[in-house]
Amino acid sequence: MSTNHLKGARVYLSGPMDFVASRAVEKKLGWRNRVGDVLRFFGSTVFDPWFKPGVRGLHEYGLEDVHSIDAREKWTFEAGEDCDQARAHCANNFWQTLHIDLRMVDTSDFTIAYVPTNIYSVGTVHEIVLARQQLKPVLFVSPPVTFPSLDKLREHLKDDTEGLQLLDSLAREVPIKPNPKGIPSLWYMPLISGSCFFDGFGFEPYRERFGWERIPLDDLEQRHPPQNPLLPYIEKLATAIPERWDDKLKRRVPDDDWLLWDLDSQSAD
Repeated sequence: MSTNHLKGARVYLSGPMDFVASRAVEKKLGWRNRVGDVLRFFGSTVFDPWFKPGVRGLHEYGLEDVHSIDAREKWTFEAGEDCDQARAHCANNFWQTLHIDLRMVDTSDFTIAYVPTNIYSVGTVHEIVLARQQLKPVLFVSPPVTFPSLDKLREHLKDDTEGLQLLDSLAREVPIKPNPKGIPSLWYMPLISGSCFFDGFGFEPYRERFGWERIPLDDLEQRHPPQNPLLPYIEKLATAIPERWDDKLKRRVPDDDWLLWDLDSQSAD
């Protein structure tokens, strides 16, 4: 292509890592692998917290794997010197990861954030806020959240009064909160540009091209086809800088958050 705004762009991939169903599966088959494939196809540099870049002079600094969260088993709320030491150990153990992930956000031109409303994630919020404080775009994916297995179990237990009561108690304790429209937190709405919200990735048209094996996200997108998928937006971004809605002018205007450096155009004096 003659114009490729994504060539050389640096993109950070933000989203839950601690409280996913399986860290091992997420690292091997998660959404970051697929989105990274698409971005690299357009010549972007991808910052994936599962596969952090090396740091010169600091071997394996901030390295994170499926066992990184094991250190939190030492955590305690009890008082005392030994307990202070245990909490300090937990904090120090994860400091390098926090440091390098935030540096990747700081270095990136924009961030892609996957933010399902049923998964607890503090780091994702921190990274989104940091990017927006720097007036960098955040492409925010909030998928529908449904629990088809829960619905099937409820139907299976329809004649079991005690079983239904236990199921309802479990749903309150977890809690299990369906969000079939994928509506994000109200706090995110003014934080993220209105044109940067997506209800899914739109993986299906790209699966054959990139050779992706089927994953649970494909089942979700089959049940709830995205109305505004991310991947076509990325593909369009390669050739056209996005616009945003100006509520004062009541029309779309160029989105000047998209400052993608054209370093190749610089000439030496």
